[in-house]
Amino acid sequence: MESTRQKKVSRLIQKELALIFQNEIRLFSSKIILSVNLVRVSRDLKNAKIFLGLFPCKDPNEYLNIIKSKTNIIRNKLSNQLRNQLRVMPELQFYLDDSAEYFDNINKLLNK
Repeated sequence: MESTRQKKVSRLIQKELALIFQNEIRLFSSKIILSVNLVRVSRDLKNAKIFLGLFPCKDPNEYLNIIKSKTNIIRNKLSNQLRNQLRVMPELQFYLDDSAEYFDNINKLLNK
């Protein structure tokens, strides 16, 4: 169960990451919509798991690898944005959020 502090930090990181990805779209292809679907922060606030949605994308792992290669740049920009709210910037770990694909698969199965 997440504490109130974890929830607040998660929402703050999610909001600021969305703005960073929106403003720094040149890091990625302009044909892809990138959304920050979920952020989970550890109890000690030192690790953050970020679940990203990439639409429409044939090979989302390719773009995820690009994002992972630029993790230090993203973390630096995030720390500049949140320097007054957080003492320690969590380590960022990016993952693909496949809930949309899972929902589509279930929907197709139900329609049969």
